[in-house]
This record gives sequence, structure tokens and C-alpha cells, in this order.
Amino acid sequence: MKQQNISRRQMLSQTAGGILGVSLFSATPWIKAFGAAPSYEIMRTAVLSQQPNLYYGWPTVGIRENGEILVVVSGGREDHVCPFGRVDLFRSKDNGQTWTWPQTIYDGPIDDRDAGILVTAKGTILVTTFTSLAYWDSLKKETELRAKGEKQWSDERFLRWSSVNDRISEEERNNELGCWMLRSTDGGVNWSERYSSTLNSPHGPFQLADGRLLYAGNDLWKQTPNHNTVGVVESKDDGQTWSFLSDIPYRPGENDFYYELHGVEAANGRLIVQIRNHNQNNNNETLQTESEDGGLTWTIPHSIGVWGIPSHLIKMKDGRLLMTYGHRRSPLGNQARISSDNGETWSEPIFLSQDGTSGDLGYPSTVQLADQSFLSVWYERMQEYPKAVLRYAHWKLND
Repeated sequence: MKQQNISRRQMLSQTAGGILGVSLFSATPWIKAFGAAPSYEIMRTAVLSQQPNLYYGWPTVGIRENGEILVVVSGGREDHVCPFGRVDLFRSKDNGQTWTWPQTIYDGPIDDRDAGILVTAKGTILVTTFTSLAYWDSLKKETELRAKGEKQWSDERFLRWSSVNDRISEEERNNELGCWMLRSTDGGVNWSERYSSTLNSPHGPFQLADGRLLYAGNDLWKQTPNHNTVGVVESKDDGQTWSFLSDIPYRPGENDFYYELHGVEAANGRLIVQIRNHNQNNNNETLQTESEDGGLTWTIPHSIGVWGIPSHLIKMKDGRLLMTYGHRRSPLGNQARISSDNGETWSEPIFLSQDGTSGDLGYPSTVQLADQSFLSVWYERMQEYPKAVLRYAHWKLND
């Protein structure tokens, strides 16, 4: 059986000039003008990671009813692509001032990437991830070199990667590929066995006012034949089971290269999903699609004039919407925008961070705290640390 070594992130690399690169961009004319950014204040920016010698990537933040903040992340890593990824969970009981040592809640035999989280209305915690063999190309190349008496890696690195990869057979590794969910009903003390979520996207599902959960994402491993590679699955039992609900359509002339979706229900009941786009038209922009019938049908995705990816969406306590996204060109960092009209238009950016040192950053997500302020979490490489770390900003709006 041939090793299945393609991953979503490899597809992004091939189609977008490299996931870590800062792409050039010709601005698309905006259909609707941006409103002014609200007045805001960044009160604190700090590093969250307790083990800065490890690479942390692609986190998501959630909040429980008691105010405890949860951050899940692909932890235990050596680098952006490696076989060591696992799902780690951090907690804060003081609005992000201090954080617990990470709890590993899932560590499969191959790489576990992109951790998403949702705390449902019933208090259930759902965590998402996907498994990948993207590291295999590098390991295979080094193995082939060594068979010819050559090498590029240290012996220690080769042994480390090989020892992890060889814990199971090639067939078993291929069978490990999937889109997964974990579920806890006791505040994250105990977790279910992993089960299929059918689709995957970095930040996980979102909840509707009627109690349903929707998960907009990519069908990474073609588990839904005869459907688009992007769509929506639905749960009516608090995340225990998922069924396919609807395709998200492509724009005319496009049939791929939509990735890393996230959604929210606006105050008027409209459902909004934003999409990381890597088609030539609006490359590296956030696209948006809407549903007025509870997710059964979706509009053709369209540009909202926002360069930056991928986005995370929440409905604020005052009913407005907040999108948070990474910005991998000057100013390197993370930004947020607000919509006061249920996603029709978005404000000018709020700059959560502007001091990035490379394009290896982003995937920010945000929660609103009891005092109406916000906590946004992302990952990035910083000059002070050997590996990518988790970083967060505590900020507030002044309006």
C-alpha cells in the first residue's frame, strides 16, 4: 500500500507559494466601504506557553460558563511539520493572568494538528483535530539518502523521527488519517475516545440558538463522496454524532482551494461562514458565505475586502460580530474587525499585534470575558524563543 503523504497544509503550500511565505497581493476593489475601527486598548500581551523549547501551533480558545478559559493547541512538536504533534490543553482561572501546565488530552501514533474547541450551551467541551502524514516526505528522503551512504540530518534526529514513525506499520499509519473529535462532559477531567467529525477546520464547530451544532470545514480524506470538498455537518445531540447537512458552493470557475472555515450565527439568525481562499482571484483573502435557512443552502462565497487568513468568528455580548485573523504581510501580526450589521460590512482593522518576525504566525481566536473585555490567542515564532510559542492579547473596546 502506498503511503498517503498529502496533507491539507501541503496543498496550501503547493497552491499558495508556501504556507510560511508572505505573499504579494493586488488589492481587489471593495464592494462595500469599511466602517471606522472602534476605539480599543491592548491591556496586556504575553507568552502563554509553559514549554518554549517546544513548537506550539494553531490554537483555539474557549470559555466555560464559570469563566475558566481553555486553550487547545497542537503541542509537543519539534517544528511546523514533524511526527510529534499531540493535542494539549491549557487553563486559566484568572482571565489569562496565569496558566496551568499543559494537559495532553490526545496523542495518537502520527502527527495530530490544528486543535479547535467549542464549549456548548450544556457545558460539554468538544475538541477537534486532524491526523497527518505530511512529515513522511522529509523522512523518506532522508531514509533514501542513508541507504546510499549519505545524510542531511543528525543521527539523533533521524532516530527520533524514525522511532515515532515505525511504532506502527505503513498500513496502520494510513488508517490513522482522519478528522477527529474528543468530548468531555465533566469540564475536561475525562475525555471520550476520538470519533469522526467527518470534516475538519482549525477552530472547530459553532452553536446555533436552536441548540444545533454546525461544523463547516474540509473533507480532508473524502469521507462524503459526491459532495464538494467544503461543506457543513450538523449535530443535534450535543456533538455526539454528526451528519452531512450541506455543500458550500464554489464561485464560478473554481472547484477547490477553499480551506480553514469558521462560522457564527448573527443576531438576526443569519449564519455566516468565512473561508481561507487560495484561488488566484482574491488569493490569501477571507471569503464569506451566508445562509438564511439554518445552513441548508449557502450563498456563493464572496470577497469582503479583508486580506488575511484564517478567521475565527464570535458574536459579542452586544450582538455585534467579531472576526479575528492572521496577517502575514506588513504589519506582520494579528488583526480583528467588527460588524455592526450582521456581517454585511466589516470595520477597519483592530491591530492585536504588529511585531511579527516571520510569516509563521497567526490562527488567532477570541473569547469575550465577563467584564466585556477580550482575550485573543495565537501562535508565532519570536526572536526570543527557539520554537513557535503561544501568545495572547487581553484587550477591550472603548465604545
